[in-house]
Amino acid sequence: MTSFQRLRTILEGQPVIPVLRIERAEDAAPLARALAKGGLPAVEITLRTPQALDAIRRVAAEVPEAIVGAGTILNARQFADAVAAGATYIVSPGQTPSLFDAAADSSVPLLPGATTAMEIMLAVERGYDILKFFPAEQAGGAAFLKSLASPFGGVRFCPTGGITPSNAATYLGLPNVVCVGGSWVAPDALVAAGAWDQITALAAECVKLKR
Repeated sequence: MTSFQRLRTILEGQPVIPVLRIERAEDAAPLARALAKGGLPAVEITLRTPQALDAIRRVAAEVPEAIVGAGTILNARQFADAVAAGATYIVSPGQTPSLFDAAADSSVPLLPGATTAMEIMLAVERGYDILKFFPAEQAGGAAFLKSLASPFGGVRFCPTGGITPSNAATYLGLPNVVCVGGSWVAPDALVAAGAWDQITALAAECVKLKR
């Protein structure tokens, strides 16, 4: 199975990818466990806090039912650090030649970001047919994504940024959307309180979303 096929399998496996900003590394494993219990085993831990790499390590080591990815990867060094920590897929808000090269040299798949026709075309030249669309709402939302379906018929997107329970179904109803990314599945207050059962319930609600 190629890295592109592995990425497709992960993203097709659930309608929502939880996007997690981990403030305390000790929360990472129980949080991932709660999300997987609710039906969302694939998670994206963003490199937006000093604890992110440790959080990825803990999930990779302690939660075998989870599929842990690393998000907000901006360069090849971060790509390598995330893979070393145990990330099984990489997510970037954008794309650079060096990031594409790092992915080409790795068996760990990359989900690169694209918001313009040029970026989509550059990614397609590199063999990508699934891209992150970020920040989704600010970049034109579902209407913009719908307009991309005709010129880029072979490309599907994982929109992230401004996705909420109220608009997730609209995005998921588009033929060129494979899944959405969102942080509402694990609210900061529930994570801080260790309310894992409530997070499991939120994950279970996400699984019911139609694609």
